[in-house]
Amino acid sequence: MATNYDYEEAPANYDETHRQDLGYDPNFVPDSVKSFVGHLYRHIREKNVYEIHQMYEISFQTLSDRLFKDTPWPSVDAVAHYVDNDQVFCLLYREMWFRHLYARLSPTLKQRIDSWDNYCSLFQVVLHRVVNMQLPNQWLWDMVDEFVYQFQSFCQYRAKMKNKSEQEIALLRQYDQAWNVYGVLNYLQAFVEKSNIMQILEQEKEGLEQFTATDGYDYSGGSNVLKVLGYFSMVGLLRVHCLLGDYQTGLKCLLPIDISQQGVYTSVIGSHITTIYHYGFANLMLRRYVEAIREFNKILLYIYKTKQFHQKSPQYEQILKKNEQMYALLAICLSLCPQVKLVEETVNSQLREKYGEKMARMQRYDDEAFAIYDELFSYACPKFITPSAPSFEEPLVNYNQDAYRLQLKLFLYEVKQQQLLSGVRTFLKVYSTISLGKLANYMEVDEPTLRWTFFFFLMFLCI
Repeated sequence: MATNYDYEEAPANYDETHRQDLGYDPNFVPDSVKSFVGHLYRHIREKNVYEIHQMYEISFQTLSDRLFKDTPWPSVDAVAHYVDNDQVFCLLYREMWFRHLYARLSPTLKQRIDSWDNYCSLFQVVLHRVVNMQLPNQWLWDMVDEFVYQFQSFCQYRAKMKNKSEQEIALLRQYDQAWNVYGVLNYLQAFVEKSNIMQILEQEKEGLEQFTATDGYDYSGGSNVLKVLGYFSMVGLLRVHCLLGDYQTGLKCLLPIDISQQGVYTSVIGSHITTIYHYGFANLMLRRYVEAIREFNKILLYIYKTKQFHQKSPQYEQILKKNEQMYALLAICLSLCPQVKLVEETVNSQLREKYGEKMARMQRYDDEAFAIYDELFSYACPKFITPSAPSFEEPLVNYNQDAYRLQLKLFLYEVKQQQLLSGVRTFLKVYSTISLGKLANYMEVDEPTLRWTFFFFLMFLCI
């Protein structure tokens, strides 16, 4: 049973309203926060994963809602004294501090750079030192997920150059390595390689490992941190490559994980949804519609059956948003490749309710249909990024939409190609309902000639 920590809002003689009027004081630490960091530090040292998870998922959110709705948490310098100035704990605390800042406020450019520095310091510790602790999968997934999100956010921020101040431009010049695409990819790849996760998953197939059976935890007293970060980094690499429009490489990075089976990626709802969303989207863009339909169907059915259990989760709104986006992507896939038999009745019913009318119009391939394809793609696609830094010598312009426009153009080009095939499909459906002899008679040719005509026609389609 999890401990019921009694977190007070503030000392009894402290006027919280007056503190808000005076503004945020990074050095003020309420008693409830002192208690929180002290208990969390002790549980991490004791490798008490259950208690860590309760404090991370519930207590941190409760305190954030109660005390820090629109302000940051106390600074790491202010709380370090209560955790023996432990370096690793302070890095973990700052990782949570920045995540809260991104979720509740708008980070400044300097804070974005400081968050990058904190991730670099934290990841260097995990990669190059012995980390003797166990952390919940939820926290480890959030680290990877937030790392990629902040990279994406920085690229979008940097690409809006038109109204940047001279101070911001000077900072971008000075810290040109912050959130560099190669740095982001190198850290994720380093986790994959240093953790030996690909070898571990291979050995598990031969019965020599129990990684998935234990959800990645080490019950022999070791640490799960590097191995699980390596595992989730494969999902992170898929996401980054999708943001860059490199779908082949993204799917290649995910190959060691068998998504047809339950795995560690399904132990965290956010990881499960992110994996299948990007896997399905990559397959859609590579014209592998059947594979995309199959996986979208499975995850949408799963969300339908389990979403009520996540209503109090901090990720609930994100779950609902991704659910709606994947229904839009499924509507696109089925319009381009009608395979309704692959979709469960429950999912199909929800799909028809949401997009039935639009899907009927999308079959016509006229201007209105293309507008709907444009609308659904724009709503459901990832927020593509241009990873390169701007040229500060040229006139400063916004280029944050360039990558999106390119991917939209490529997608609509494929839709136009499908329009050419729609007529062929119609004829083939007709031809499949009557005998070859009747068709030859109707076309006033002999049967051998018609056979050769079909043969050459199909050869042409395959070219």
